[in-house]
Amino acid sequence: MQKFQVKGMSCGHCVRAVTQAVQALDAAAEVQVDLPGGEVRVASRLPAEQVMEAIREEGYEVAPA
Repeated sequence: MQKFQVKGMSCGHCVRAVTQAVQALDAAAEVQVDLPGGEVRVASRLPAEQVMEAIREEGYEVAPA
């Protein structure tokens, strides 16, 4: 499982946006969002950089955790 720190998430819409962005690249990806902690965990075969780019495209700052 890959872990990322994501800044800028504040609501359920943010959770959906991040989840859908990752799952658009890998429909089988398991995405867990810890909104208060600003952490996103992704179980997928996608490279970390590809996951981070998808999250960035949604307007969030992201870094490996």
